[in-house]
Amino acid sequence: MKKSTLSALLILFTIGAYAQNFHLNLFAGVSNYQGDLQDKMITLNQSHPAGGVGISYDVAKHFSIRTGITLGKISANDEYGRNRSRNLNFTSDITEVNLGLEYYITAPIEKHSLTPYLFAGVAVYHFDPYTFDTSGKKYYLQPLSTEGEGFVPGRKNYNLTQIAIPFGAGVKLSLSDNVNVGFELGYRKLFTDYLDDVSTTYVDESLLLANRGAEAVELAYRGNELKNGILQYPAAGTKRGDPSHDDSYYFTGLTLSFRLGGGGLGKYTEYRCPGSVL
Repeated sequence: MKKSTLSALLILFTIGAYAQNFHLNLFAGVSNYQGDLQDKMITLNQSHPAGGVGISYDVAKHFSIRTGITLGKISANDEYGRNRSRNLNFTSDITEVNLGLEYYITAPIEKHSLTPYLFAGVAVYHFDPYTFDTSGKKYYLQPLSTEGEGFVPGRKNYNLTQIAIPFGAGVKLSLSDNVNVGFELGYRKLFTDYLDDVSTTYVDESLLLANRGAEAVELAYRGNELKNGILQYPAAGTKRGDPSHDDSYYFTGLTLSFRLGGGGLGKYTEYRCPGSVL
């Protein structure tokens, strides 16, 4: 009985020791993207609120493994860009689940007032671009195949759930041994140019009409909606986007981190079993 009790206490003590290395991480900031409708690499123009929650585990003095989920929204409108005559726009929610590694340039965090860090990893994200027609009706763009995806040879439909490579940098301010706040910029390398549903050239109007209907034609080219805009739908093969660069998105904002099981013995303390136990 004594041995069982002592063993249970030892297990709880060990769990508590490892809990010192776990952190609950919160993120609040903005999300934005770079692509055919937004050519600036980093900007707050047309950004949207974003948030996230996750956990991290300190594996060494300078390294932590982190994972979490981040939610945001991206959008852009040619009205604010260089190609106003095209008159396209889109919006998409972003849901991301990520796993990565943080490297602290100065460590441990609680021993420094400011700790800059770098991070990189892998993520799975979901997007689904949409827009509204002139009557205000909402249309998701991927099923409309606005550039002939799915029926023009060589143009496959793009997947709405894909892999991303997140990387970035930040800085953390230690408020105590168990709490820190910070600022982070996290960029996402993508493997698609269709985050905004714009990539290559206009498809033949008649072909698009026959395969996807009148709404696809209306939303593939919207210059005719502008005052003094060009009414005629562009000829097949006319440039619509730039396929030479994939799209990307990024999160910028504040972080707040709490050590789980805080107030205890601190990180990286070694725990040894007494020789008389068991």
